[in-house]
Amino acid sequence: MAGTPDVNKVETEDDYIHVRFRDPDRYDEIRTPDWADDPAESVSAGSEVRTGKVEGGDDWEVTSVLIEKHVGEDKAEEQAEEIVEKIES
Repeated sequence: MAGTPDVNKVETEDDYIHVRFRDPDRYDEIRTPDWADDPAESVSAGSEVRTGKVEGGDDWEVTSVLIEKHVGEDKAEEQAEEIVEKIES
């Protein structure tokens, strides 16, 4: 991999802070895979990773990370970057 992507957007919705790394419109399908639970939970309890299947291909990439709202946006962004680094490195 060429390295971890930059954070595209951070927004708080419902119970989570959504830290977006890539535009979801570029994917055919988006999932929250079970295999990503361990790296996500090792950084932030209750977090989830969303992955997208690249349109027209077979590759999957992290699109966003959901961090529990009580963490706060600044800390959520740091934790999301750490989670993506664990997954994509």
